[in-house]
Amino acid sequence: MTRTGTRPRVVVVGAGLAGTATAIRMLRFARRPVEIVLLERRADYRSAGVAYHRDGNPWDYVFNIQAGRMSVFREDVLDFVHWANSEADRADWPPQWADHEFTEPGPAPRRIFQDYLEQRLVEAAREAAPGVLLTETDGDAIDLELTSGGVDLTIRQQNGERVFPAAHVVLATGLEPKELPFATDVLEHPRFVRHPYSADGVARLEALPPEAEVVVVGSVLSAYDSAGLLLRQGHTGAISLVSRTGTMFRSYPGGHEHGVVELSCPSSLLEPFRGREEFLDRVRAEWTAACATVTREFPDIAPEVVAERVAKAWEPHLPAAMDRIPSAELRSLLDEFGTLIAALRVAAVQYTIEVIEQSMRSGGPVRLLVGAVQAVNPAGSGRLEVTVATADEKLVVPADLVVSNFGRETDYRRVDGPLWRNLLRRGLATPHGRTGRGLDVDHRGVLLAPSGRPSGPLSAVGPLREGDEIVRNGRTGAFAFNLAAIKNHSIAVAAHVVEQLELADPAPELWHVRDLAESGASDGTFEEAPGAAFEHAVSLEVRRMATGARDLRERLDARLDALLGPLATPDDPEHRRLRAAVTRSAVRRLTDVSMTPRQLRRHLGITDTYEDMED
Repeated sequence: MTRTGTRPRVVVVGAGLAGTATAIRMLRFARRPVEIVLLERRADYRSAGVAYHRDGNPWDYVFNIQAGRMSVFREDVLDFVHWANSEADRADWPPQWADHEFTEPGPAPRRIFQDYLEQRLVEAAREAAPGVLLTETDGDAIDLELTSGGVDLTIRQQNGERVFPAAHVVLATGLEPKELPFATDVLEHPRFVRHPYSADGVARLEALPPEAEVVVVGSVLSAYDSAGLLLRQGHTGAISLVSRTGTMFRSYPGGHEHGVVELSCPSSLLEPFRGREEFLDRVRAEWTAACATVTREFPDIAPEVVAERVAKAWEPHLPAAMDRIPSAELRSLLDEFGTLIAALRVAAVQYTIEVIEQSMRSGGPVRLLVGAVQAVNPAGSGRLEVTVATADEKLVVPADLVVSNFGRETDYRRVDGPLWRNLLRRGLATPHGRTGRGLDVDHRGVLLAPSGRPSGPLSAVGPLREGDEIVRNGRTGAFAFNLAAIKNHSIAVAAHVVEQLELADPAPELWHVRDLAESGASDGTFEEAPGAAFEHAVSLEVRRMATGARDLRERLDARLDALLGPLATPDDPEHRRLRAAVTRSAVRRLTDVSMTPRQLRRHLGITDTYEDMED
């Protein structure tokens, strides 16, 4: 079971949301023997990551978006809602949720997502093709080295270090914690919570006396979780949300459904960059006009959602606009307006927001303090003191507990960990040049060396691709690395890895990845052949890739081979290349973000039944 035998090995580093979603897709897509190793350094994070693991997410922590958008399958919109209502084991759920009927626009507790992903992973492994195996392994990836046959991945386990030979490695390491220079003296202080999404962090929040004074660093959704947990348990002491920008998120209206509108290109943003303020003036003018257009032409869209619709409609045009901005200016704009962009691009469910808004409206314990945290220091009483620089003055806020939000590090030159130090040292990974966020990857998610060429059989999914999502796809704010982006990453990367293995020379010593970019169009895909036969083949491949049941996938696969048979026999290398052309076109259609997932499903004619197998 190595990369050089009849069953090549693919290692996915990180078994959180991105890694699990990619493994599920590979288990579904692979038609030849392959071992998929899902590696995770923290057992409690498996199929969850920091965002969803049970120990760090009490039942009051709900998804930031509606339950209907949480399916791990973009082409199966209601899969999560159907699972929660008809498949989930509710034996240990609290009364609040045990009898709850989940709906598409409604809330759902984050902690159950771990059960959902675990179950879908088990099902994918059970329904995989013969010889396609899943191996779940605990360990910490600390180094990797390219070899003539693929990759040697070094992992650290309880009994020492071990080298895993692999044909391909997918990096799905998730969010990286940021250093907190303002809190260096209190990181181990019992009244400072560095990791609010941990069992210890939640326990300290739940153990607070009701009258305790709390400072939460940040005013975005992670801060709402901490403040909301306190309020729901009857907290009366002051809760200060400290925010550099003062940005607060909106809540979705009841019954809200995700949608996409078409707007004309904000043409003035494509003019040459003439300076920061002049550019911002153009953005404001175009934004005001676009919001007015949505309000006028789409009267059924609630006012709270207009900004989201405009931000989504602008995405196809933003890469060209950003291409005109010098890199240093682009980085500065993203740093300054990142939180605001996130708040415009996505709101949150009422369950999360309403308890915060109610407290602020009624003079309750929650207040917003606009300013930058300069220091958190121990006080003589055993409490902490938070120094905040506002626009007018410097304040010292006493606190019985200080809660820091996650503090996500986006610059991988600053990430502290042996894997990233070694990847950068070896030239196998390159910090994203234009934005300084994440790593440089190509259109397939393959890591790029400093030369700009693919560094090897190494792919990335999730937050590692934030900068690329921004400049390539215009996905700003949280949508640069959230579930929506991860769904597409999982499809494209899994298909690419499987394709490379299937296109590899059958000689054992040549299992390494063969790059087929020279065989494709400028965007890396094969040119789509004209005619009904190719169109039919792509339609069949879309349905095969979207199907969980092995027998149905095999039937679709057989029909596809029969359709391509007159062009090339299955044993002919040209057949594999033609099959790759079909798959690449299918991937493009499955990852099309110009329409909602519901629209996509209808557009592609996807079904989970046998009703269309006899045509």
